[in-house]
Amino acid sequence: MEWRELDLGNCSVAATLGLIGERWTLLILREVFAGLHRFDEIAEHLGVSRRVLAERLGQLVAAGLLERRSYQEAGRRARQEYHLTPSAHDIHWVLAALLQYGDTHLGGPEGPPALLNHAGCGGRVHLELHCSCGHEVTTSEVEPITGPGAHSTSV
Repeated sequence: MEWRELDLGNCSVAATLGLIGERWTLLILREVFAGLHRFDEIAEHLGVSRRVLAERLGQLVAAGLLERRSYQEAGRRARQEYHLTPSAHDIHWVLAALLQYGDTHLGGPEGPPALLNHAGCGGRVHLELHCSCGHEVTTSEVEPITGPGAHSTSV
């Protein structure tokens, strides 16, 4: 089956964009990856309306990307923090790819506003594509092929 014959109704890219493709959703995930877990600190840092933030956090919890954890400060009512689930950790690479693209193609002359470093050695982190043999590959060397979940558009 050729690429043009594929029924893209079960496309993984489309499904992922349906989950995280809205602007605020990715920015909220960025904040949680960076260590902000409380509603007020996320709202303040992003400048997002409380209504939009509440909706997006609810969607991320329902999708299994964030989980709520209760906390309570002395003399205050119990509140919720938001933490990444194991599923959300795979999205970190999407954010890192967007960061790398933005730094390379959209950044200003003063350099990137944020860097990703390896906590173990302090080296800069960058993304590369590798085949299962370990070879680094460029995008021109990647070819999409049908997978086991592919469906044909022809009936």
